[in-house]
Amino acid sequence: MTNTLFDDTIDSSLACSLLERIDSKYVPAFERLSEEEQHKAALYFLPHTSGKTTLPVTRPRVIKWYCPFADQKFFPSGVRYCINVYTGCEHGCRYCYVQGYSNVKMTDSTAKCKDNFRHQLLKDLADIEKYDVSCTPVHLSNSTEAFGPIESQFQNSLFALEKLREHRHRFSTVTILTKNPSALLHTSYLDTLLALSRLHSSHPRYMYFQNNGLPSLWLEVSLAFWNDKSREMLEPGAPSVDERLDAIAQLQQSGVPVALRIDPLFPRDPLPNGKAMSNFELFDFQSHEDLQNLVSFCKHKGIRKIIYSPLKITNPRVGKLPILMQNLKHVYEHLTNDQPLEFRGGSWRLPHGVAQSALLDPLLRLCQKEGIATKGCKENLLATP
Repeated sequence: MTNTLFDDTIDSSLACSLLERIDSKYVPAFERLSEEEQHKAALYFLPHTSGKTTLPVTRPRVIKWYCPFADQKFFPSGVRYCINVYTGCEHGCRYCYVQGYSNVKMTDSTAKCKDNFRHQLLKDLADIEKYDVSCTPVHLSNSTEAFGPIESQFQNSLFALEKLREHRHRFSTVTILTKNPSALLHTSYLDTLLALSRLHSSHPRYMYFQNNGLPSLWLEVSLAFWNDKSREMLEPGAPSVDERLDAIAQLQQSGVPVALRIDPLFPRDPLPNGKAMSNFELFDFQSHEDLQNLVSFCKHKGIRKIIYSPLKITNPRVGKLPILMQNLKHVYEHLTNDQPLEFRGGSWRLPHGVAQSALLDPLLRLCQKEGIATKGCKENLLATP
């Protein structure tokens, strides 16, 4: 597609003036781009008429900057999009990190449509075309569930996927995150996923994906548990373990590249100093045997990648930390030998070395034995082309 935008000195001047005022935390992401790419990204992401001295990346309506809170020096996600189709979620996950920066409560399990979502999506797509924004990764849906019960009524996520397919040349890797993979078995969703996974030879990144043997679409399915007792306690509104396992197997067999997210990783028995989860009024949510079963399932079904991250004990913005999460925090304090936990991003976390030995290493050894690639959540994001 020919674009003459940068023959127009007024628009080029506008881009330069916007870049001069950009919030410093986004500067490293823009510095990695060519001058022309910087101009295009600035015109899409930065507000044109704002009177503010410092500009955040707030212009898009629904196809937004991946993480608008992150300082690119410390979380260098780069220029990439995120589409959160709905607000809220039906899963009611007790460990959900979203509670740290929103007014949602752990017991809330509702989802809502965004106002004029489809119209806003089309306007963003028109702007991406208008400003000729370079081919960029897109993630759907990062902070909310895109394929929960609300989707069966409104089908806004299907609409979004279909529009991404129509504008496929504007997007490199399409990454979809869900706990509801069975919704994607319906023909309209499955056909759209398969179409998104096949790049035309004219696509700007076609040769990159071909030469590196990489899929241009990833369906990341969150499944942290092997038993429904854990799922019912920690993810009361999410689909059962068996439902997700069955859907994963069918999607993988249908040709959709699936990655399993064992996310979060929980502390497990045996704990140090002769302690057990029961000493903290908890049970072994995610036993070593459970991890082994999940990894074996991936091996048997041809799942090529497992993504993981340690549990974060999120300090809720609204209300108090529930007893269950308080008890998990006490387990974390036991793992660190009663030393202070790290607190950042609104959550208590294990120090890296403790998390590595207590939570990560057992999973990594299992995956290495079965020949399955593993990536931490952040590492996986940063590696997505």
